[in-house]
Amino acid sequence: MRIHLSSVFVDDQDKALAFYTDVLGFVKKTEVPLGEDRWLTVVSPDDPDGTELLLEPAGHPAVKPFREALVADGIPATAFAVNDVHAEFDRLRGLGVRFTQEPLAMGPVTTAVLDDTCGNLIQIVHHA
Repeated sequence: MRIHLSSVFVDDQDKALAFYTDVLGFVKKTEVPLGEDRWLTVVSPDDPDGTELLLEPAGHPAVKPFREALVADGIPATAFAVNDVHAEFDRLRGLGVRFTQEPLAMGPVTTAVLDDTCGNLIQIVHHA
C-alpha cells in the first residue's frame, strides 16, 4: 500500500494553482471540470507519477472553522520534504512568501512553516 493522493483545502483554485506551481515548484498533473470547481492536482516535477496533491475547494461548511483553528494554533495542514530547509526558506522568502516559523532544527529534523496564501500553513521539512 502507498499514498496515492492527499489534499489541501483552498479558497481559490486558480490562486492555489499559481502558488503551488509558480512559487513552490510543483507541476499541474490533472485538471477535470466539475461544475464550478475542478479536480485539480499537482505533483513534484521530480516524481510526476508519484503522490498527487489535490487542490480541493474549501466550500464545505466544516472546512472554514477547521482551517481557522489549525492556523490559529500554528498547525500545518501538510508537510513537504525539501533537500535543504534553509535554502528553500531563503528562495521562498525572496519570492515574497510569508513564514510563520523560520527554520528550526529539532535533532535530525529541520522545519519551517509558510502561509500558502490559500488558507493553510504548510511545513517544509528535511530529515538529516
